[in-house]
Amino acid sequence: MVAKVKMLIDGQFIESSGETVTVVQNPATSEILAHTPQCTNAELLKAVQSAKEAFKSWREVPTPERARMFLKYQDLVKKNQDELAKLVSQENGKIFSDAQGDVWRGIEVIEHACNIPSLMMGETVENVARNIDTMSLVQPLGVCAGITPFNFPAMIPLWMFPLAIACGNTFVLKPSEQDPLTALRLGELFVEAGFPKGVLNIVHGAKPTVDFLLTNPDIKAISFVGSAPVAQYIYKTAAENKKRVQALAGAKNHMIVMPDASKNNVISALTGASCGAAGQRCMAISVAIFVGESKNWISDIQESMKQIQLGAWNDSSAMVGPVISEKAKLRINDLIATGQKEGAKLLVDGRNPSVPSCPKGHFVGPTLFTDVKPEMKIYQEEIFGPVLLTMTADTLEQAIEIINNNPFGNGTSIFTASGAAARKFTHSIDVGQVGVNIPIPVPLPFFSFTGWKNSFYGDLHAYGKEAIKFYTQTKTITSRWFDVVNSQTNGPNMTIRLG
Repeated sequence: MVAKVKMLIDGQFIESSGETVTVVQNPATSEILAHTPQCTNAELLKAVQSAKEAFKSWREVPTPERARMFLKYQDLVKKNQDELAKLVSQENGKIFSDAQGDVWRGIEVIEHACNIPSLMMGETVENVARNIDTMSLVQPLGVCAGITPFNFPAMIPLWMFPLAIACGNTFVLKPSEQDPLTALRLGELFVEAGFPKGVLNIVHGAKPTVDFLLTNPDIKAISFVGSAPVAQYIYKTAAENKKRVQALAGAKNHMIVMPDASKNNVISALTGASCGAAGQRCMAISVAIFVGESKNWISDIQESMKQIQLGAWNDSSAMVGPVISEKAKLRINDLIATGQKEGAKLLVDGRNPSVPSCPKGHFVGPTLFTDVKPEMKIYQEEIFGPVLLTMTADTLEQAIEIINNNPFGNGTSIFTASGAAARKFTHSIDVGQVGVNIPIPVPLPFFSFTGWKNSFYGDLHAYGKEAIKFYTQTKTITSRWFDVVNSQTNGPNMTIRLG
């Protein structure tokens, strides 16, 4: 009998009484690993109440003591990192080296949480007025919640709960129902590290669980990573319920290739950045813009992508694993077919690849398009698979314009030997995370993850035309988040004052 994935509530690992389940499969073999329950409302309420009660005492724990507990936690996660990576590979499908990277980037966040005393410092100013001093304090909010996607089952939960808890908050985590086993193991290590019961709770489910977390009045803040439509829904619903929100959304990341770049570096970087983790990364490069004569390298990219071997995590020759599910595979295949119908030229077709060692796996092979136009569906949508679109431009200025016109703004990069070109690109580009001769510009934990435009919805980015557009569409943002002054949507004098 296949077991249900347990919950962590009030320090205890218990089985849900919910009857509706989601099947957790090994994407490479279709083997059923577990069933993720849809937690009942009573169970969800118990988790939040446990976190609320734990907050009363946890917030009083001295900050250095919290840091020392996270030192122990990071030691436990490090000692078990290969076990965690194997779990990631089995439930998510990543090859083992990718899974090891997933776990390690999460460990880096725990290490950052160990530095929390200096991050919790406030500010003081003497004599702001005659004989009056002012002091600001950094204090915890209360119960926070995290809703995480399938693509990084270790790293993204570790983006959230260690820092929130280190700051004195308590936390309710809802991992993806498609691969929750890694998050549960992280919870087991958390309990082993000696944290008090109720500080971290783990619950499961799909939209009913998400809606409960977004509307429960005892939850003060929400973190989310996922697709743009869901991020908009998360932001709208949580904001209506007076919660702080950070919702990292979709992406369409571009790389500009200049003719003076190192050809070998471009081929290696672009192949890995577009196909690594089966393209299931919000920071994957999915569009390459070749400027001038660099377009002649597209045929070399084509040959490089043809050499990529598909397979399961324990196949030492495998370079790319499967996508998460049969549903995801069919969606990607449909988008590839749509690209052909719209007139894009398909140089490498990854549909229905032969993987003899894994005949039941959900594999999509590396796929390469040329002659892509901005109005095409494959350009407008985030494909979230190992599919690379290529475009051409005569000048750097034209390439920058293409990127700035795209509605997403998560990450971008340029490959060039010119300092002047790099400076112009980094200064002019309207994207949050920018790399020069780096294919995936992901920051370390002590920097912010700064998606722009439709790649982020949240308090700190609720400004500009996108915020006004969102406001006029939903009519739900209030002055608690921002005030609109002289707010003609298309007017040049629009001013936003952050609330």
